[in-house]
Amino acid sequence: MTDHVFGYGSLAAPSGGELAALGFRPSRARRREGFVADVRGARRGWGVAMDNRVDLPGYKCYVDRDGRRPPVFVCFLDIEHAPGERVNGLCLPVTATELAALDRRERNYERTDVTCELEAAPEPGTRVWAYRGSPAGRARFAEGIAAGTAVVQAGYLEAVRAAFAALGEAEWEACAPSLDPRGLPVRALQRRELA
Repeated sequence: MTDHVFGYGSLAAPSGGELAALGFRPSRARRREGFVADVRGARRGWGVAMDNRVDLPGYKCYVDRDGRRPPVFVCFLDIEHAPGERVNGLCLPVTATELAALDRRERNYERTDVTCELEAAPEPGTRVWAYRGSPAGRARFAEGIAAGTAVVQAGYLEAVRAAFAALGEAEWEACAPSLDPRGLPVRALQRRELA
């Protein structure tokens, strides 16, 4: 069994640089080295957040240009069930070690098997995972919206836009409307790793 991760947000970001340097060319052809695909019955949008006021060992926080840590909820993309809709993304192979590292990194999400939700089946023996918002991650998003302190980090948004632009015009056009922050302020914040 070969595991892949379906990147519909920041996990698609390596496509613009690192993968191109390795000779990877985005394609909807089902290849073990990676492919572009759609997940049926899903919608992409802003839906999870982290509370920038809280320290979590081994995680991250965000600071402004002056090095201050604003008391905001930093929002990230999510996919939710939406019958009749679909989300495009990049399926990339991962080892068991890489998958475990992603599970630790994606604290606002739960890993789910979306192999059967792909619009076109991958090669036999291929399993595709996606990270969907966890109840806690979605609750933080709702709390930030209610408090008026939910924001989008500019660098995150730019990286996702660049990743989908690198997949080609058709993929960019399918993705672009779902990246609209829909009134959420976009802030220039710097990521800091926490020990």
